[in-house]
Amino acid sequence: MAISERPSHLSLPQTNPGVTTVLAYLIIKFPLIDAHIWQQRVQNGKVHYHDGSLVTLQSLFQPQRRIYYYREVESEPVIPFKEDIIFHNQHILVAYKPHFLPVTPGGIYVNECLQNRLQARTGIDKLQALHRLDRVTAGLVIFSTNPDTRRDYHGLFQSRKIHKTYQAIASINKNDRIKGCQWEIKNRIVQGDPKFCMRVAQGDANSHSVVRCLQQSNGQALFELNPITGKTHQLRIHMHTLGWPILNERYYPKLQPLSKDDYSAPLQLLAKQLAFIDPITQKPMTFSCERNLSVCI
Repeated sequence: MAISERPSHLSLPQTNPGVTTVLAYLIIKFPLIDAHIWQQRVQNGKVHYHDGSLVTLQSLFQPQRRIYYYREVESEPVIPFKEDIIFHNQHILVAYKPHFLPVTPGGIYVNECLQNRLQARTGIDKLQALHRLDRVTAGLVIFSTNPDTRRDYHGLFQSRKIHKTYQAIASINKNDRIKGCQWEIKNRIVQGDPKFCMRVAQGDANSHSVVRCLQQSNGQALFELNPITGKTHQLRIHMHTLGWPILNERYYPKLQPLSKDDYSAPLQLLAKQLAFIDPITQKPMTFSCERNLSVCI
């Protein structure tokens, strides 16, 4: 059994959904977790309030009260790839995330994630991711290290003031001559079925990317991708839209059966560069990772 070293938290909603106790709320809030598991966690002292006092089986629902709990999974994989710290000052930390490592806890991962690794490595418990990368995508992630300035850096993402550059490799027809070509993709991306897969739908565009082919060789091509918007799986869907799904893609165009990660065949998508004007110093900042994707020669 893997138990999270750090608690997750939630605030009880302002409007009572029709429950009497905190336990009853947790049971309806997380329907995929059996009721007896929540009962056991409460009885074992694994659910508490912000001041550290324990939630009991009889604790009454109180709107907006903050609740802390510890996620558990039967078996947590250990990702055999190392992260790197690219930059660190009093406000932010920029790190390279390897393929297969989640940015934050989720699903079967409770401790094995980039944020927890960096908190342990730096000793900064308040370190917090400012954005996300898909678990199967490698590349740069920015973390806030100072709660006092966190909102300033969050604002860069909300106002789209961060310029992101990705690399991707896809298989192409050997007769294609696309080196130096550029495409601008705009379409509407919505949740599909299942929900973690997205799809293109009719309606006003809510996603926008610019894609360039940098190199091609032996039926593969290296692309540079610049997302203007930040929809879930946007770049993966836009490459599929162009007719060139990213190499080792398991979601698009067709969801592949669930299986163990193949560490020898990572998704060929890399968050290569981040550039922005620092909201505190007003100086231009550009960060690049040393790794590059390359086509077969």
